Order: sequence, then structure tokens, then C-alpha cells
Amino acid sequence: MWDALSEPFRYRKPRETAEQEKSVRVENPPGKRGKQKAKDWKTTLKRIWHYLSHRKSKLSMVLLMVLLSSGLTLLGPYLIGRAIDHYLEGPGGTPWILFLAGLAVVYVLNSLVSWLQNVWMIAIAQETVYRMRLDLFGHLHKLPIPFFAKRQRGELMSRMTNDMDNVSSTLNSSAIQVFSSVLILVGTIVVMLILSPLLTLLTFLVVPLMAVGMRWITRRTGVLFKERQRNLGDLNGYIEETLSGQRIIKSFSQEERVIGEFGERNARIKLSGFWAQAISGFIPKVMNGLNNLSFAIIAGVGGILAIRGAITVGVIVVFVEYARQFTRPLNDLANQWNTLLSALAGAERVFEILDEEEEAKDEGEAKPIAAVQGAVTFSHVSFSYNAGETTLKDISFEARPGETVAIIGPTGAGKTSLIQLLSRFYETDAGVITVDGHDIKSIRRESLRSHMAFVLQDSFLFDGTIRDNIRYGKLDASDEEVVAAAKLANAHSFIARLAGGYDKKLHGDGSGISQGQKQLLAIARAILADPAILVLDEATSSIDTVTEIKIQEGLQRLMEGRTSFVIAHRLNTIRRADQILVLKDGELLERGSHRELLDKKGLYSDLYQGLGVLQ
Repeated sequence: MWDALSEPFRYRKPRETAEQEKSVRVENPPGKRGKQKAKDWKTTLKRIWHYLSHRKSKLSMVLLMVLLSSGLTLLGPYLIGRAIDHYLEGPGGTPWILFLAGLAVVYVLNSLVSWLQNVWMIAIAQETVYRMRLDLFGHLHKLPIPFFAKRQRGELMSRMTNDMDNVSSTLNSSAIQVFSSVLILVGTIVVMLILSPLLTLLTFLVVPLMAVGMRWITRRTGVLFKERQRNLGDLNGYIEETLSGQRIIKSFSQEERVIGEFGERNARIKLSGFWAQAISGFIPKVMNGLNNLSFAIIAGVGGILAIRGAITVGVIVVFVEYARQFTRPLNDLANQWNTLLSALAGAERVFEILDEEEEAKDEGEAKPIAAVQGAVTFSHVSFSYNAGETTLKDISFEARPGETVAIIGPTGAGKTSLIQLLSRFYETDAGVITVDGHDIKSIRRESLRSHMAFVLQDSFLFDGTIRDNIRYGKLDASDEEVVAAAKLANAHSFIARLAGGYDKKLHGDGSGISQGQKQLLAIARAILADPAILVLDEATSSIDTVTEIKIQEGLQRLMEGRTSFVIAHRLNTIRRADQILVLKDGELLERGSHRELLDKKGLYSDLYQGLGVLQ
């Protein structure tokens, strides 16, 4: 049966990571999977409670309202039964109409109390999720660059939004409903035992059936809801990737392939969601069936007892209502179970990010550095991104203050990796890097980077005005300083032609301006930062030759008196460098000036003569 149902949702297996290979394959129907690793729900709940505990006073009031509401819920059926008995007994004693009036008061109070507990719980839930979002966002900015290199942005966004929303919606309603259901369940059992132990025992006959059914269902839905959340994160990551790469997708006419791959990921969500919802949907059906069975037993046996005078008709009515209340909390728990599972799975994914190790702390003796002259030394530096795969091997060179160092070599030679080490985005495996004679590990990261400015090959602009994007290099810069930096980068002329000028709003990482113009703004931002060490990673790669010539003078003024590291392919940039580093396969093969390297007739000479490619 499972195979027949799942057949319409089958898809071709995509290339998966090792972690995905170990996860549940949703195309296999429930009951046929191998044993899964149990999730640590207890720890997750404890961590959620840690956030809830910040609002203990209001949470205590909510719990008090839940207790009061549960008590009023239990009192209602009792008053109904008493009213029926007094009516059947005829005149005398307490008028039955008073019981009905009391019943009305109980229901009005119950509604008011329920409203209060919901309002307060919503406030608590929003405060809790607010704190969790703050912690998650703050933690993301403390994680090292390698973490983001291995993660899709869309998948991280899914944890920040979808998973947080699951936690929020569950705390808003489900958490209180679960607690209330437990209280009502316990209270109902106590009152039922007082009224009739025999009927209570008969009611409990269905409990083992409920327990078996719940266990069978929840063992399967927990894994599936976790799988659905993982698939949703994967889909969000793919959507983000394809939306960012629309220009490339259309350039290579890959629309059909992308749509097909999206369909595969979409099918995984459809299939895991189908099984999770289909199996969890059995819970209320099973509960309703057992509820009706319990009602039939009580009605039959209770009727016999009433005929024999063992109990009154009012007791039967009360007991039927309590029997319904006995199974209603179980129904509520069953109906909320899939929501709870989804929320716990979402919270667990959030805590997985919070548990990621932050960027290594600066050493205890690390200090800020007030001024930097720009003397940079690499001494026998080696580095690898992955163990056993060396990226840089025994690199040694010295850059004097104010020098321009060009770094060239084939793709994968280690040019960008060298800069990553200088900025401490990554740490060396061996060797020492110094700035003005100080080991960079003895300098606080934020202090080291404050003396550096970067113009990268992929210029990034924030959502905001052009003025704000340039000012990002120096947040307290005046408007005049912003304009002066733009003029120095030769960006002022094109900015002045734009509608709104410096106040033009940029959206979607600079949509509305060209890639070359984006890089001009990035150069202006670096000029405004006034760094001691400047890094240009193919800063003119997207600028036409005419524009490049116009900004060369500005770049020369920018680099004057500053130590500059230039990763470049264009020879007119390289020729002006004080020294050139030639890298290949992670090794520093040649070092010297343009004329010195040509005279050596080595790799640089071959590249210069066109026998190789500077890339």
C-alpha cells in the first residue's frame, strides 16, 4: 500500500552530501526504514525553557490562569448534572435554575480567563522568539568565514525565518493548550474516580489502545517532520542561489535544467510532508473512534446502574461529559503533536547554529594596535582549507611600508588564500605573519582589520543610498568627504548623472547600476576608509579599459604611502608594482620586479610573453 501511495511522488535521486546520505530517505515508506538516531528533545525543551524563564512573573500568571480555566472547565459538567438531578427530584432543595445561573457565570469567567492567558502567552512567546532571533543573528556574526563558505545562505535564512516561525506559532497557542490539556486530564480522572470508580475503570479500557496508537504514529512522524524541515532549508537555499544567479542561468540557457532540479527538491518536500501529515492525520481519527467506543460503554453500563439505583441520571450525564473531557485533552494533545514536533525540529535546527563554534577568540595577550606603518612579513607560512590538501606551502616574503605587491598566478595558485591569511579570515597552519613586526595573532582582529581596506572582485553593496554605501568605509565621514572619495575613485561623474545622485536608493545588491559602477563605489568606499594596508582583488576586472585608465591615477594616489596587495591579471597594473609574487600550486616560485622577473626567463616571463594565462 505504501509503495502504491508513494509512487506518484517519486523523483530521481540528486547528488547528495555524506550527511544527507545518512538521513531518512523519504521515498521509502514508513515502517521500512533502518533505525534512526533519536533526537534530543529533552535538551531542546530545556533550552527553550531557558528563554521562557526570562519572563517568569508573567509566565506564572499564565499558569495561574490555566489552572483557573481548567478548574472552571471541570466545574461546568458537574453543575449540569446537579441541575438535572434537582429538576428530576421535583420541588424542594436548591432550585435547579440556580445551578444553571451558576453554569452561566462559570462559562463567562472561563472565557475571560482564557482570553487573558492567551494574550499574556502571546506576549511571552513574542519576547522569547525575539530573544532567540537576537541571539541567532548575533551569533551568525561571530562565526568564522569558513562556516559561511560551507553553508547556503538560503538554508541559513530558513533557520532564521521558517524555523523561528514554527517556534513562535507553537508557543503562542500549542504550549498552553498542551499544559491545559494535561491539567484537565488529571482533574477529570480524579473527579471520575470520586463519582464512579466502576465507570472510570471502564473508561480506562481504551487508554492502552490510545497509547499503542500514539506510540506507533509518533515514532514515525518525528523523523518525517525533521526531514521536512531539512528539505525546506535545502529548497530555500536552492531558490536563493538560482535567484542570485539568474544572469548566468539565462546566459547559458539553463532554465529547463534549473526548473528540473527545483522540481526534484520540491518533490522531496511534497513527499516528506505527505507522509508526515498523512500519518499524523491518523491521530484524531483514532482518538474519535476510541472516544465513541468509550461513550457507548459508559452509556450502556451507566444506564444499567441507574436502573438499579446505584447512580442517578445526573451522574450519568456528568460522567458522559467527563468521559468526553477525558478524551478531549487526548485529542488536543494528538492534534497539537505534529505542531510540537515541527516546532521542536525547528528549534533544534536553530540551536544547531547557536552551537556552532564561534571564530577563535584572540589570544589572551592580543592587543589593539593604534597605528600601522604597513610593513608586512610572511615567514614560512603554510595553510590548507582541508586536512591533507595543502593550499600554500612555505611562503616567505617581505613588503616594506608603502610598497605595492602584485600577486599573480594561475587559478588555484593560492592568491586569494594569501590575502585571507593576512586579514585573519583564516589562520595559518604553520609559520608567522607580522605587521610592523607584530605577529598578527597578537593583534585583535577588529583592530587589525580596521587598518585594512578591501576592494574585491565581487563588489557587494548594501540596501541603501549610494552615499550610505560609500560611507560604510567610515561611518562618521561628512558628505564632503564622501564626495571627495567618489571623485578620487572617478565615480562622481556617473553618480551625478543618476536620478537622486548620492541619495539614489540601491536595491538587491546594487541593481540599476553596472558591475563596473559597483566596483567604482567599492573603490570609493576603500578610499574613504584611509587604510594603512590596501587589498585590491581584481578591483578593475569589471571595468572597461577606458574607465580603467581614468581611475589609474586615483588608485595610484590611493596606494601612495600605503602597503598595497594587488591581485591582478592586467599587465599595466602589474608592471607598476614594486615587487611581484608569482604563485603556482601554492608555492612562491618567483619574486622580484617586473624587469627582474623578465630577465629570469621563468614562469612570469612565459606568462608575460603569452605562453600562459594570467588568471
